[in-house]
Amino acid sequence: MTSYSKLEKTAEAEIKKLTANFPPEIRDALKDLPAHLQAVPEADIAAEFGEDLLGLFTGESIHERGESLDPSPPQIHLYLENIWETAGYDLHTYREEVRITFLHELGHYLGWDEDDMKAHGIA
Repeated sequence: MTSYSKLEKTAEAEIKKLTANFPPEIRDALKDLPAHLQAVPEADIAAEFGEDLLGLFTGESIHERGESLDPSPPQIHLYLENIWETAGYDLHTYREEVRITFLHELGHYLGWDEDDMKAHGIA
């Protein structure tokens, strides 16, 4: 069994490596977008989206700022123990799942719908 601390450090490193290769305009947009690494979703989130949820974007997309009634700031949540389980407890697969999940939630922040994400290979 891999410790949560190792899952967290691995996820942080993967996100850092991934975002370092983003174009400057995307890196700039990320300055206002925290990524929260959590073991599993909170009970209310799990009740709404399922206990096996891998990631969630909350708040307004970059294109909706100030247009919705959502008072929460934009943020990404990654649920590391769920990602680890989905990865079959394999570290290489876990890194890939962290990458895909982060990119998927980032897509929501950028205002992409599910079809846009499929077109970008992150659905």
